[in-house]
Amino acid sequence: MAYLLANLRTDIRGYTEVGDTVLTDAVLDRIIQNAENGIERAAPTDQNAHYATSNLVVGNRYVTIPADLRSINYAQLTDAAGNQTYLEQRDPSFMAEYYSTPDANSVSIPKYYGNWDETYWVVAPTPDKDYKITLAYNREPYSLTDTVNPVTAPAATNGTYLSNKYQDLLLYASLYNTYGYLKGPQDMVQYYQSQYQNALTTYATEQIGYRRRDEYEDGMIRQQLRSQSPSSYGTK
Repeated sequence: MAYLLANLRTDIRGYTEVGDTVLTDAVLDRIIQNAENGIERAAPTDQNAHYATSNLVVGNRYVTIPADLRSINYAQLTDAAGNQTYLEQRDPSFMAEYYSTPDANSVSIPKYYGNWDETYWVVAPTPDKDYKITLAYNREPYSLTDTVNPVTAPAATNGTYLSNKYQDLLLYASLYNTYGYLKGPQDMVQYYQSQYQNALTTYATEQIGYRRRDEYEDGMIRQQLRSQSPSSYGTK
């Protein structure tokens, strides 16, 4: 059964045997958000893959970071003729050395990109035309505690990718955080930490393992079998 916000709260209170006077809705919502954030940082998912297209500004090497960006996967540049190239990621220090005169009087087609600060990423050289650029990135995930999901409907009503498909992972992560909040008992903290880590390992195996391979190209996943030597049959 998929988790919605209401029944996840109910299960957390039921597993811990602590009522809503201590585990209030506000407390549980923060615990659930922390659990979601920890899971999302541990393994990237296709759910959070997003794409944004804009145009570079001639003579301006700075590009505004989307508000929901967590990390950039790649940047693709398209010129007026429709030719597409991928920019190479570099540190800003590399670009400062490579392109020491980043002003409007020294422009060319960009070749590199990199993170500049929390507001901008930067390209080098400074663009000589208003090239179209597509940014592929991982965005902020939607939380089960969101009152309004900006894409469809409230997550509390429809659930999220995690709550609909990986209920055990979300529950164990929430319980681990809850027992930490309650400061008790240590054996329960350790138990749910272990359950959470086991669920997280299988989740990561699927997200960055199975979902990143192709049976035709990579072959089926095989497990090595231990077989007994025929010469050993019949021996005691």
